[in-house]
Amino acid sequence: MSTTLETARINLRAIAEIKAFIARATALMGTTASSFMLQNVHDVVRKVVTEHETLRLSQSVFQAFIRISEQSPAPNAALQSLMARR
Repeated sequence: MSTTLETARINLRAIAEIKAFIARATALMGTTASSFMLQNVHDVVRKVVTEHETLRLSQSVFQAFIRISEQSPAPNAALQSLMARR
């Protein structure tokens, strides 16, 4: 079974100085501009997404959250009715 990766094109515009700097870096690393930029952008976007999707709590706030979660009130009639519909 062969697997192929679906690719999509990304076009960028850069000032000549940045383009030349990228060309210099890729020559030093022995890679293409596309590979170089994709690898570095991938690292940055993964960090950005992770930072925005990860909830960080201090130990005291986490403990308060757990305490409140464990003290939830008994289900009321509306909740019982809703769950009965499942």
